[in-house]
Amino acid sequence: MSVRHLLATAAAAPLAIVGLATPAAAQVLVQPVGAYTMTAGRLWSLVAAALGLAGIVIGGLALARSTGRIGSGTGRRGAIVALAAGLAGMVIGGLVVAAAEGGPGTGYGIVGGYVALVVGLIAMILGGLTLTRARRAG
Repeated sequence: MSVRHLLATAAAAPLAIVGLATPAAAQVLVQPVGAYTMTAGRLWSLVAAALGLAGIVIGGLALARSTGRIGSGTGRRGAIVALAAGLAGMVIGGLVVAAAEGGPGTGYGIVGGYVALVVGLIAMILGGLTLTRARRAG
């Protein structure tokens, strides 16, 4: 075997390995995601749902505070925080749903995105209701 042939084989070997590995890598990328695997889509939908849930809690507390005799009109700051948290949860949830390339169980977080949309909407309704009551009372 000549030196020229040996060098050509040595240069072509990595290309052959990459060429053979490409279909195997594509097959790994197509494999389904596990039920408990934390993907980026699932993480963002979880963040959005947590923001919406925080908005519901804060909006509910502000609403309870605004309906009482002692603290009437004091729920304005809580209402604004609930509106902001609900809006942030809805925007992030909407982006997750828009970016999802598959349905439930694919790891894109589409179910969590829809949950975040609903929870964020509830937080915004509570915040708006509290803000309306605070304006009427004040």
